[in-house]
Amino acid sequence: MKYFLGYDLGSSSVKAALLDAESGKPLASAFSPASEMKIQSPHPGFAEQDSDLWWQELIRATSKLQQKFPFNKNDIGAIGISYQMHGLVCIDKHNQALRPAIIWCDSRAVQYGATAFDKLGHSFCLEHFLNSPGNFTASKLKWVKEHEPEIYDKTVRILLPGDFIALKMTGEAVTTVSGLSEGILWDYKENGIAQSLLDFYGIGKNLLAPIVPTFSEQCRLQRSAAEVLGIAEGTPVSYRAGDQPNNAFSLQVMDPGEFAATAGTSGVLYGISNQATFDSRSRVNPFVHVNHQPENQRYGILMCLNGTGILNSWLRKEFFQGESYETMNDGAALTPMGAEGIFCYPFGNGAERILENRNPGGHITGLDFNRHNKYFLARAAQEGIVFSMIYGTGIMQEMGLKLNRIRAGYANMFLSGLFSETFANLIDCPLELYNTDGALGAARGAGFGAKYYPRFSDCFRGMEVIRRVNPEKNKTNRIREIYGCWKEGLENILKNTQHKV
Repeated sequence: MKYFLGYDLGSSSVKAALLDAESGKPLASAFSPASEMKIQSPHPGFAEQDSDLWWQELIRATSKLQQKFPFNKNDIGAIGISYQMHGLVCIDKHNQALRPAIIWCDSRAVQYGATAFDKLGHSFCLEHFLNSPGNFTASKLKWVKEHEPEIYDKTVRILLPGDFIALKMTGEAVTTVSGLSEGILWDYKENGIAQSLLDFYGIGKNLLAPIVPTFSEQCRLQRSAAEVLGIAEGTPVSYRAGDQPNNAFSLQVMDPGEFAATAGTSGVLYGISNQATFDSRSRVNPFVHVNHQPENQRYGILMCLNGTGILNSWLRKEFFQGESYETMNDGAALTPMGAEGIFCYPFGNGAERILENRNPGGHITGLDFNRHNKYFLARAAQEGIVFSMIYGTGIMQEMGLKLNRIRAGYANMFLSGLFSETFANLIDCPLELYNTDGALGAARGAGFGAKYYPRFSDCFRGMEVIRRVNPEKNKTNRIREIYGCWKEGLENILKNTQHKV
């Protein structure tokens, strides 16, 4: 096995990455399309994508990768897949998608999940599913059953986005326990399919795909896919995982006390627990982690902040036209800690689960027209994003999670020294930034699933720390004081935002 190939299916693009099997060094990567994939919204709150478009963009990304680093079709030892979580693809008897995929940010099924939560009982749902049924895959399928019965009646399998990509590659429809858990289709107490929720929704478990281990020879590349991808027929697909569990894996976040962070359009903290624990107010979401075993249990607790990089990009578009993010970050770093009294609350990208599904909107307070300029706004925005993510860690720590190590990819908001340093100082834990991403993580997972790497630790050869950010004791107390004031402001905002969606 010379190389491992990893794919990361996002909602904006598909990325492909090539990993040298022996050294673990990244060789090349490519993504498609150059501009973002379209998200269709035929009604308010709807978010859909053409699942066949995912496949076409994956083919194009593979072609671009071939142009950057030519490889022979027999050079690929195994394929791994990372994918956008919580989506729903309905498949007919010919393995064709029956309708556009209902993706993660679609909110049409909220009421179905809320009804199930109330009728089955909050305690029952939390003990069995560790979550409210919410707006996850099972609830989205209930919406299809109620609103599109002709589609539902033709559905023979429901798949997550990564399962669909694997189906296009191999002709086989299978899934994983980790994947079922992200759809609220797994019962932790019964250690099996969430039959009680399926029964409540009137859905047969025959619609769920057979389960395969996360790391295993799950299926093999069929001839038609092999020809369009330029990869040998029979190449194994040996790993799949949702984007956040996979991001944690890509950072070697596998054990209790370890956290993974991302700060792209949205911000995520993903901490590991060895207990099936839950938040009584469902502000964060537990799922089965990729390395979970009955005798060595591992769960990932996911905290999501919707308004992260999207706030930074909004500021750049509105106030920093013609300037790079680097210039914007440098200017913000020259302003004082706390932005001389400006507080930013980055909740302008929809309802926030950490705020119990409230949608207070984005807020900027303390603006002084005589003292402040756009760089103060930029600093307040970055601090506000960090403060919001740390607010989420408080929920996770209430659940008993320990924080001993935190890692992130050197990308997106973590490219900002100001952002990374504020994060490390407030969380009071060293922050390690690595040369990795979701596609590379999928490639490493493929190597383990194909049994090329005998131990998990072997998967991470060639992964390097790009930057280590240590807390600065002379700054931690001051940033905590500022955070305390910010948090008081948030509590006042939430008093006037009582309605949930």
